[in-house]
Amino acid sequence: MNLVFITNDLDQAAYAQNAGIDRIMVDLEVIGKYERQGHLNTVISNHSLEDVECIRSVLSTSKLMVRINPINNQSKIEIDGVIKRGANIVMLPMFKTFLEVETFVQLVNRRAKVCLLLETKEAVLVLDDILSIKNIDEIHIGLNDLHLSMGLSFMFELLSNGLIEELSKKIIRAGIKFGFGGVARLGGGNLDASLILSEHIRLNSSMVILSRDFKEKNVDIKTEVASIREYLKTRKSMDTLLTNQRLTYEKIKTIVNNKQ
Repeated sequence: MNLVFITNDLDQAAYAQNAGIDRIMVDLEVIGKYERQGHLNTVISNHSLEDVECIRSVLSTSKLMVRINPINNQSKIEIDGVIKRGANIVMLPMFKTFLEVETFVQLVNRRAKVCLLLETKEAVLVLDDILSIKNIDEIHIGLNDLHLSMGLSFMFELLSNGLIEELSKKIIRAGIKFGFGGVARLGGGNLDASLILSEHIRLNSSMVILSRDFKEKNVDIKTEVASIREYLKTRKSMDTLLTNQRLTYEKIKTIVNNKQ
């Protein structure tokens, strides 16, 4: 499974690479993000195009992933810019239509891998059509914005209501890799990271974004990543995965009830 770490800090990127993280992400998305998430306790990045080139300069084994802005009249310039500066994977957020995805794929033009960030209810409704577009390499389901788009109170309700499983099956059937959401350190988060990772295994996910608690002071990222790798490679029976699924859904229900 590809572990993704978001940063524009050179030392942090080099440290994360040395810790065995597969992808370093520079996050250029700003259009509409504050309006959607400004009231939440989420990270809104202030990364720049120059950061793409700087981070590229310290990477040798980790891949460089760049989240751009939603499709707009400057998208060609932005996509050309991040690819010129060394992006291996380009991620498109907040798409709602077939045409937006088709435009994005054409603008990338196989110069980098294409990753779609599925995070709107409109995109869910047209996913079958989108999956017919050639040259989509990956689809990541973004839980923050998607749960807001659907009027839910807790992002992991998208697991317990079956939507992620439904979407994952469609995406995998189309021969496209899929991932979803983020994960905290093992033993951390309001929903234990081990339960979330168990669902990644059960659903055949191939990507997860590491949450900001990996950046907390005195956190040994290498040790934390090794713990996640060990958990992921330990063979789990289907009975164990289904038991974890039931426990996960029960905990999600409790969290949602406590929010009401």
